[in-house]
Amino acid sequence: MAGAAVPFVSREAYLEADRKAEFRSEYVDGVVYAMSGGSPAHATLILRLGSLIDRALESGPCRTSASDLRLRTGNRNSYVYPDIMVFCEEYELELGTTDVVKNPVLVAEVLSPSTESWDRGGKFARYQAVGSLREYLLVSQVEMRVEWFTKLPDGDWRYAVAEGPGAECRLSALGISVSLHELYRKIL
Repeated sequence: MAGAAVPFVSREAYLEADRKAEFRSEYVDGVVYAMSGGSPAHATLILRLGSLIDRALESGPCRTSASDLRLRTGNRNSYVYPDIMVFCEEYELELGTTDVVKNPVLVAEVLSPSTESWDRGGKFARYQAVGSLREYLLVSQVEMRVEWFTKLPDGDWRYAVAEGPGAECRLSALGISVSLHELYRKIL
């Protein structure tokens, strides 16, 4: 998790402050965490992954959004800004808000040294509480590697990994694949 923690605040106070803030922050169990800036590779991977997914989905009902949408993570007391989300239905907003979504089918995070353990652990645990979520991607920015978890019909999560320029990340919930060669072009 990036940034320094500040003392306990209510969800309402967080949302009010975050909507007015110049810089975004995430909220986890009453603690607000400032989000740090990313590297050029991080920013490029977010843009590229979002573009590749969006292009693959353009003939269907699903749409892709990048890191500006706030997500309420299920019944957990947290609000986060995933790097990429995919929605296959209308945005389901948290009651009483116009800017907090609850129903992505896919969430992707580009890993950073300061956030990798959080993205793999606590954040993934919170994402699992999002009832609509079917795929969770972890994208390395230091090697050509994408890991992903797919939610199975029984509720378990299946792990898969794609490595190297000839590999593909096969997103079964969306019926598409992402070429690592295309994703990492001019990055690694």
